[in-house]
Amino acid sequence: MAHVLSVASSVLVGLILTVAPWTPLWEAHQWFGPHTAVRAFLTNPFVRGAVSGLGLVNLVLAAAEIHDLLRRE
Repeated sequence: MAHVLSVASSVLVGLILTVAPWTPLWEAHQWFGPHTAVRAFLTNPFVRGAVSGLGLVNLVLAAAEIHDLLRRE
């Protein structure tokens, strides 16, 4: 059961990190309001790509964990 929860959380985090930086919600976040430097940094395409890259790493790790689970059975 713990492995299933681990895979599920990795997939969820991976999907969120991969997709979220490219949605309008990313730019309209309340935390960016008074901080123009933070907004400029987080809306930079390179930063968005890095966050999406972390999401893809999570998805690859989840796929590897699923592969290991299926090989054990």
